[in-house]
Amino acid sequence: MSMAVAGLFAGIALAFAGWFGGFGAFLLVAALGAIGFLVGRCLDGDLDPGDLFRSRGRDRGDRRG
Repeated sequence: MSMAVAGLFAGIALAFAGWFGGFGAFLLVAALGAIGFLVGRCLDGDLDPGDLFRSRGRDRGDRRG
């Protein structure tokens, strides 16, 4: 399945959630979709879970002061 088709299905799901469940349901579907996307990327091996929690700067052990 191409990313365009996956985006289409995600948009349709968000539209139905917003129409029938209101804004709260829209936010819930969007948040769960983002979590599912991250889990899928981790399972595919495209994303290391440690990358989500590591700081982008230097390690804290390197700082002095």
